[in-house]
Amino acid sequence: MASSNLRAELECSVCLNIYTDPVNLRCGHNFCQVCIDRVLDTQGGSGGYSCPECREKFQDRPALHKNITLRNIVENFLSAQTDQEDSGVFCTHCVDSPVPAVRSCLLCEVFLCDKHLRVHKKSPEHILCDPTLSMESRKCSVHKKILEYYCTEDNSFVCISCCMIGGHKGHEMESLDEASEKKKETLRNVLQKLLTKREETEERVQSLQEHRRKVEEKAAGDTERVTVLFRDLRRRLEDLEKRVLGEISRWAERISISTVDFTRKLEIQKEELSRKMCQIEELCNMTDPLTVLQESGTGDLCDTEDGDNEDTERHEELLHDGGDLDVVGVLHIGLSDIIRGVNVFFYIQEAADILLDVNTAYNNLHISDDRKTVSWSDIDQNRPKTPERFQDYQVLSSQSFSSGRHYWEVDVGGSDRWTVGMCYPSIDRRGWQSWIGYNNKSWGLDRSGNQYEVRHDNKKIFLPIKILTKRVRIDLDYEAGRISFYALCDPIRHLHTFTTTFTEPLHTGLYVGGGRIEICGRNQKM
Repeated sequence: MASSNLRAELECSVCLNIYTDPVNLRCGHNFCQVCIDRVLDTQGGSGGYSCPECREKFQDRPALHKNITLRNIVENFLSAQTDQEDSGVFCTHCVDSPVPAVRSCLLCEVFLCDKHLRVHKKSPEHILCDPTLSMESRKCSVHKKILEYYCTEDNSFVCISCCMIGGHKGHEMESLDEASEKKKETLRNVLQKLLTKREETEERVQSLQEHRRKVEEKAAGDTERVTVLFRDLRRRLEDLEKRVLGEISRWAERISISTVDFTRKLEIQKEELSRKMCQIEELCNMTDPLTVLQESGTGDLCDTEDGDNEDTERHEELLHDGGDLDVVGVLHIGLSDIIRGVNVFFYIQEAADILLDVNTAYNNLHISDDRKTVSWSDIDQNRPKTPERFQDYQVLSSQSFSSGRHYWEVDVGGSDRWTVGMCYPSIDRRGWQSWIGYNNKSWGLDRSGNQYEVRHDNKKIFLPIKILTKRVRIDLDYEAGRISFYALCDPIRHLHTFTTTFTEPLHTGLYVGGGRIEICGRNQKM
């Protein structure tokens, strides 16, 4: 559409100027918001309202709806007008005052404003283009004729003479419009790809921002919880310290009192023994035998064993302290209580041992008697074929988890082709779609040779690290919808965390493509 015609379409019928904040009525006509508000204000006392353009009547004052599309068109038009003025190209025929040109005629080599464009000849030889001061660039440098064609063999622009008698004779030609449309189509395809890529990038940005927000929220929550926990731990440890020190003090005081009492008793006994010794020495020093024999109470003096056994036992008891305080035991009990408090604080639940379900095991997998080790075997185990049994090298645990937080460890050092993970009980039991991680009912950490990856719903993520460990750990937080994998090396390395909403109980799932892997010990408290 010509610029003058477009301008006419963008003029408000009330103020006859280009729309400012355009709004429309129910009838579809557009006006400047200020203009139509003023008109409706004047109609308010007449008992009804009508459109200034088509006179359609409205019983109540009509609502005004912003026309965002029209507003954008106006802004683009005004911007283009500004660009035309800034270009410095003015109409050739407007000699009295400079008027910005809207088009150039390559045949006439003139610049045209809206007014003179309407009266310019419209014959095909009059080729119009955007205003340009460099018209020579639109003509053939050899024949000085307008460039009308595009030579696809030489990738160059040519005039009619180049096609007929020049160096491009016989070459495949396209009109500039054709070539332009082809290039535009190519550019549109590129634009669509770039648009798709930008949307994907935006989605990644949004997902990363959302992930960062969740991490920050979780970090803030964990920080608060850990702060509260350690404040409580310090209080508990201080209470335990006071209690243990009190126990030690009371034990020492009790032993001290007992020792002092028995020492006082022994001192009395020692004085009594000294008195007897003096009397016996006096008797032994007497020369008159009659006096010695007549001395009364010599029987008591000769009794040296009175209470000896009881005193010896008491002495030994105090020396070896039969009431010795078991400081280690008291600390162990106190610290165990604190650890139990930590577990309760974090809502950590302990489950039973993880045992492998032989009824799900593929027939070339050998399950140990304790049901914790699975080994690849070239000997068919001759187990009955049931709907629960896998038709590939996999086995599930007999236990399932439908709540709580748990973790367990798997020794994978005996195999270089394995998968460990979690599965819904409704997972398929035959075909590749039954493999752990190859469906939307399982999540797995996989090793094949030296390549490690995590997989869910047949979407894999390669892990760009070499896992130097013989043991991996799987963490499950059912309510939070998280399954995490760790390499138990030094230090422990977090490999990946899947986040989802669980809809079924979860079983441990193992795939063994060779060698053996083993579930380590009990399901342990976190």
